[in-house]
Amino acid sequence: MTALHRALGDYLSLRRSLGYKLHRSEKLLNQFLEFLDASDAPTITTRHALAWACQPANGNDNWRADRLSVVRTFAAYVHSMDASAEVPPRDLLPCRPRRATPYLYSERDIAALVEAANGLRTTLRRATYKTLIGLLAVTGMRVGEAIGLDRRSFNAGDGVLLIEHAKFNKTREIPLHPTTVEALHRYLACVDREFPSIETPTLFISTSGTRLLYCNVQWTFRRLARQAGLIQRSTRCRPRIHDLRHAFAVNTLLDACRNGSEAQCLTLLFTYLGHVNPAASYWYLSAAPELLALAAERLEDYQGARP
Repeated sequence: MTALHRALGDYLSLRRSLGYKLHRSEKLLNQFLEFLDASDAPTITTRHALAWACQPANGNDNWRADRLSVVRTFAAYVHSMDASAEVPPRDLLPCRPRRATPYLYSERDIAALVEAANGLRTTLRRATYKTLIGLLAVTGMRVGEAIGLDRRSFNAGDGVLLIEHAKFNKTREIPLHPTTVEALHRYLACVDREFPSIETPTLFISTSGTRLLYCNVQWTFRRLARQAGLIQRSTRCRPRIHDLRHAFAVNTLLDACRNGSEAQCLTLLFTYLGHVNPAASYWYLSAAPELLALAAERLEDYQGARP
């Protein structure tokens, strides 16, 4: 094992102790070190980092910039112990803004997605995606959090879900409406009928009796969105499963605004969503025309009331 490989192990351990998961970064950095080994490079150089980041040749600008960013962070760590290691400049590769415009689903859109799930091939698959989409829509949890749930995470008596090892290793409880508790009961009854002797602890289950894979969930959701007639609204606004979380946040605040309780709602919302600070929640709310209209009305009322 080379010094760089040992440094990578220490780097990953350090950052994971701070709450980062780094699954993709670990894979990319191991590939980068293999590239350095094949090039007989004794340490990290900007030239080698740039050459690796630009692979394959048909990658787009954002792909290359993202790969270089992963190397840059690791290179800064190595440079703190080895001054000969070079840290690639931050602006070495161009990239365009990548943040997508949220696709804010209406109640009709969500109903259409659930209805489209009725067309899936097996009883279990239909029940799984109908329940998963419904749960994401009414709780705003992350997709990874939902597919990471175990049966023990569901406390039917108290009507809560326990989210463990979420982003930044946070843990939180999500209260559920009685109708959501009942929907989860129905789903688990379906699982028990399909797999009477199942041993896996997972809540949401695949047709092979294992935990759902994120890539498969994404692929199935895109298929359901097409069947539900949900179309791309612009080049940066297309139906994404993550936008069920955006829609939940916006609809929750809209209800609070109509009731005059938006100040209290904002305080609770970022905790409920599992955000580290309120700024992360504000992004979820910034792209909603309805909220902007309400904010404009409140501003006019405030200015009209001033002496």
